[in-house]
Amino acid sequence: MNYDRYYTCDVVNGEGLRLTLFVTGCAHACPGCYNSSTWNRLAGQPFTPAVRDHILDLCADHDGLSLSGGDPLLPANREAVADLCRRFRERYPDKDIWLWTGYLHEEVADLPLLRDVDVLIDGRYLQDQPTTKPWRGSANQRLIRLATGECS
Repeated sequence: MNYDRYYTCDVVNGEGLRLTLFVTGCAHACPGCYNSSTWNRLAGQPFTPAVRDHILDLCADHDGLSLSGGDPLLPANREAVADLCRRFRERYPDKDIWLWTGYLHEEVADLPLLRDVDVLIDGRYLQDQPTTKPWRGSANQRLIRLATGECS
């Protein structure tokens, strides 16, 4: 897996102070996507164990980890994302993980890595469906709290 960047002081991509990782690779290619530079999974920098461990260290002073992209659930990204989520959960059991994907929850619900994700924002970005709902780019996207199934 490659990544484009990460923000160490993010209050936009989830509740509280977050570290947000933007992975590369997205098969959805949604028209109007503000992050189209992350579509190519070969772009960016390799997500090495050293990068992973540095990100985990930085999360000590944050409320949680947010995963965006690109698409963290692109099949080529799933193994590395699962490993990061598992290690985060082991190290910070009281913090949360938010993940944005263009896939619908119904398409990825059986992925084991989602056991470590607290909040899933699903659905492709649709530029003709603007929204004022927080943490979503378009009105079709759902915010799903996976532990409770609460969906908004």
